[in-house]
Amino acid sequence: MDAAELARPELVERLLLLTAVDAPSGEPAALGPAADAFAHELAELGGEVQRHERDGITHLSTRLGPDGDKHVLVLCHYDTVWPAGTAAQRPGRLVDGRLSGPGTFDMRGGIVAALTALRLVDTLPAPVQVLLTGDEETGSASSEDLIVEMARSASLVLVTEPPLPGGALKTARKGWASYTIAVEGRAAHAGLDPDSGVSAIDELMDVLRDVNALRAPELGTTVNIGSVRGGTRTNVVAADASAEFELRATTVAEQARTEEALNSLRARRDGARLALTRNHGRPPMERTPAVASAARRAQELAALLGLQLDEGAAGGTSDANLIAPLGIPVLDGLGPDGGGAHALDEHVLVDSLVQRTALIALLLAAQ
Repeated sequence: MDAAELARPELVERLLLLTAVDAPSGEPAALGPAADAFAHELAELGGEVQRHERDGITHLSTRLGPDGDKHVLVLCHYDTVWPAGTAAQRPGRLVDGRLSGPGTFDMRGGIVAALTALRLVDTLPAPVQVLLTGDEETGSASSEDLIVEMARSASLVLVTEPPLPGGALKTARKGWASYTIAVEGRAAHAGLDPDSGVSAIDELMDVLRDVNALRAPELGTTVNIGSVRGGTRTNVVAADASAEFELRATTVAEQARTEEALNSLRARRDGARLALTRNHGRPPMERTPAVASAARRAQELAALLGLQLDEGAAGGTSDANLIAPLGIPVLDGLGPDGGGAHALDEHVLVDSLVQRTALIALLLAAQ
């Protein structure tokens, strides 16, 4: 803990520096400066930096430490939900031990803690692979294969996403999938010849009742209809309609049940056609024996630092969802405590930033 405490000024300076770099997820053309900035941060660790170009997005990696087949994977994402220009409008600032700014909590603070921890460990006992992706906030579509490839040969994966309130690890997460459902009907004059029409809106309303019926609160399964569109005018039977929705489930089995039900949806009306598209998704992160064992080990190491490290479940997803189903030990929520993820009051607590840096360094040194 002493070394991390001595690094406090460096931690604050580096986080303020990186918070000043926009990285709007979903805007590949605007991610270039951020990719360059984080490539520079990785290069300072002493390893060769690899740039992985996928669908116009740059993902960054470097390998450190001794040779070996099994490595520790440090998994982070440098993209944020904030549009280009936000960093200039709301620059990072430090007030009373809270460092605020866009992306500080999700997850620049976690990146800074991980990179500083790597600097604090004099000699890494095992190989370490660091991967910084640029599309986590939009579902990791272009980085998923890369994440899984690097995770398969890992003995442990450290994900520096924000923790639960109070600093608890996230040892379970719901799975998530987003969908678009489109209905094609047949237009007709609503007054002169309504019976010759097939209302896509009526069809969509019936289908969405079926979608909502998949909710199972007692199992943690939720459905949210996010947007609905359709039709042109009040005197025209709607020829088209669509909706976007998401579904979250706690277990792999429950996610499979809902997906099977969705794939069986059919149009009720003659002349109507229905198309379902799965846009993005991640499987549930269940608290597997491997995850539970990794959490216990982290708690033991935290105790050596005088810290209590709790654990819990989260409704949101992260790239840890892609790893846990593989049976690989993964620790999620290792970033510093704070609050305001994706909100104007986003911030990290500097004391927690110091503590998380010490904990990650100990996790790396104890391999």
